[in-house]
Amino acid sequence: MRVALEGAVPPGHEAQLVRGDARPFAMVGEWAGGGALVGSEPVRVAAETEDPFALLAERDEADGPADHFVGGGWFGYLGFELGVPGETPTMSPPSRERLPRFSLARYDHLLRLDAEGQWWFEAIWTGEREQILRERLETLRARLLDGPAAPGEFTTGPWRSDPSPQGHTRAVQACRERIAEGDLYQANIALRLRSTLRGDPIDLFTRAAGELTPDRAAYLADGRSAIASLSPELFLERRRDRVRSAPIKGTRPRVPDPEAAAATRDELARSRKDRAENTMIVDLVRNDLGRVCLPGSVKVTALAEPRAHPGVWHLVSEVEGVLRPEVDDAALLAGTFPPGSVTGAPKLAAIEAIAELESSARQVFTGAIGFSSPFAGLELNVAIRTFEIRGERIWLDAGGGIVADSDPGEEAAEASTKAQPLLDSIGASREAESPVGEEPPVLRLGPRPVGRPDPAAGVFETTRVSDGVPVHLEDHLTRLRASVAELYGEEIPGDLAERIATEAGATRGDLRLRIDFVPGREIETTFTPHVDLPEPVMLAPVTLPGGLGPHKWRDRRLLDALAEAVSPAVPLLVDLDGNLLEAAWANVLVTDADGGLTTPPADGRILPGVGRQRLIELGHEGRDVTERTVTLDELRASGEAFLVNSLRGLLPARLSR
Repeated sequence: MRVALEGAVPPGHEAQLVRGDARPFAMVGEWAGGGALVGSEPVRVAAETEDPFALLAERDEADGPADHFVGGGWFGYLGFELGVPGETPTMSPPSRERLPRFSLARYDHLLRLDAEGQWWFEAIWTGEREQILRERLETLRARLLDGPAAPGEFTTGPWRSDPSPQGHTRAVQACRERIAEGDLYQANIALRLRSTLRGDPIDLFTRAAGELTPDRAAYLADGRSAIASLSPELFLERRRDRVRSAPIKGTRPRVPDPEAAAATRDELARSRKDRAENTMIVDLVRNDLGRVCLPGSVKVTALAEPRAHPGVWHLVSEVEGVLRPEVDDAALLAGTFPPGSVTGAPKLAAIEAIAELESSARQVFTGAIGFSSPFAGLELNVAIRTFEIRGERIWLDAGGGIVADSDPGEEAAEASTKAQPLLDSIGASREAESPVGEEPPVLRLGPRPVGRPDPAAGVFETTRVSDGVPVHLEDHLTRLRASVAELYGEEIPGDLAERIATEAGATRGDLRLRIDFVPGREIETTFTPHVDLPEPVMLAPVTLPGGLGPHKWRDRRLLDALAEAVSPAVPLLVDLDGNLLEAAWANVLVTDADGGLTTPPADGRILPGVGRQRLIELGHEGRDVTERTVTLDELRASGEAFLVNSLRGLLPARLSR
C-alpha cells in the first residue's frame, strides 16, 4: 500500500516526525534512490540470541506497487564485533562503552520522502494489522501536516581523544612495522573521542544531519541507546540479483575557499599513496563479491574518483556484480562483512591487527547500518562518522587505512580531519591534549598477534591463606560474582564461601588459594604452597593498548608471551600515551612528589585489585593512596614503586631499565 501525503520537513529534521515513539529510525540522503525513510513502532524486535544475518535474509522477493517501494522490513545496525561470519571471533580490547552486537527491528510501515520531494506512507498491508495501520497512517499524516517539532537544546562536554593523537602515531607505527614484516598489507586503525551528552540524541542528529547532509545519514534509538550516523559511504546495495559497493579510501580536508578546495582535491587525486590504498581495498571488495557473484560479473565501475563529502574530499570507487541464484542476503553478508574499506587486507589479518593495536573495542563503528526490505532489497552504509550514545556517554571513532608508506603524524591528522566536521556541526569543543613521553613500542610477538584473553576460558581469583584463614575471601568472591554475572549471566554457588572456609580451615601455614570458574563446569578450588619473590621486583614497561580490562582471565597467553619477551623482569603494562595500567599479576603504586602513593584509576582497563582497594581505604604507614592517571615518566622520576595483590601483599618494585 502506498499513499501520497502532504507536508514539508526541513532537511535533517525528518527524525523529529517519530520523536517519542518506540524504536524510531530515520535514514536520510541517498537511501532507496534518494530522500528519506522514517519509521517507528515495530512489529518485532530481534532478540540478542538470534542470528542477525539470517534475519536479514527472511524475505520473499516481491514486486512493490511502484519503483523503489520499500514498505517496511528489518531496520537497524550490525556491529563490528559480529566479526566475519563463520570465522573464529577475534577478541577485542576492553571498552568503557558497550552496546549490543547488533540491533534489528522489523517494521510493516514507514514514511518515505522520494527524490522529487514527495512524502508517502508505505505499508506491507495485512488483514490482521489493518486497523493499526490505518491509525498509523492518520497519525503520521497529521504530523506531516503540522510539521515536525522544533529540536530541543543539547550540549556535549569537551571531547577527549583515546589515545591522544601522539599515542595514535604509535599505533600507526606499530602497524607499519607489521606490514614491513609481511604480516598484512593494510589495516584501518582508529582512535576514540569521548564526551558526555546533555539533551536528547535526536536533536544532535537533527542538527548534524541538517548541516552536513551526508549521503548515508541514519538515526536509530531504542530508549537506552542511540546511533547518529553521518556516514558518506555505501557498503552494500542489493537490488534483485545486482549488488553494488562504493568503498572510500583517501581523505583530504575540503575548505570553503573554492581555489584552495580545488587544490587539495587535485593533490588527493595525484597522491600515489592514497590511490594505492584505495586500489588495494577495491581488490579486496572485488574478491569479497567474487565469492558470491557469477563468474565474470564483478566489475569496477569507478576507481579512486575524488568526490566531495562533508568537510572533506574522498577517493571513492564503485564495484558491482550479479549474485549467484542461490545467494541470499545472509550469504552475501557472510562473504563481505565487515566492510573491507574499514578493516584492511587480508581482512582476517587486519581484524587481528585492529584488536591488537586499538585501545577500545569497536561497537557500531565500522559495522553497518541500514535495512532489508522484501521489495527494495538490502541497503547498508559503512558505519563511519557515527556518534554512539548510551545514557549520558557519547563517543565517536575515527581512523584511516595504514599502508607501508603511511606517515604516522599525517595519519593522526587525518583522523582529526574526519572527526572535526562532525564536532563542528554540533558545536563541540576538543579538550587540550597533554604532551606524552617516549614510550615502548607495541611488541610484535609473531606473524600473528597473540590474541587477547578469550572469555570462554573462564575467570579466576587468587589469595593467600594464612593458618587456615583466606585473606579477604568475601571481597574476592564479590569480584568473582560480578565477573561471572557480567560475562556469562550466571551465579556462583551461595555456599561457596562456607565451603572454601571449611577447606581452608584444614590447612596450616601460608598457602596460595586459587578459585577457578569455567562456563559449564563446577567451580574448582586448589591450595598450593606459597613462594616468596626476591625484592625489589624488576619491572619492564610494555605497551598494551587499552589494557586487559576488569576481569581476572584464565587465558593468560598474552601475558605469558609478554613475560617471556621481557624475562626475567615482570611486564608493566602501559597504554599508548604512556599511562600506567598494571603489572602482569599485581596493581601498581607510585610515590608522588608529596610523598603519598598514587595508583592508576579503575576505569575499566585494569583489574580492580582487592589489595589495591584496601590501601585506598586505609592508606599505608600513614601515607594516603589516591587514584589518578600516573605516567611512566612520573615513575621514572620517582624511582619508587610498589606492587600489591592479596597473595603477596605490598612489594617494592623498580624499573629494570
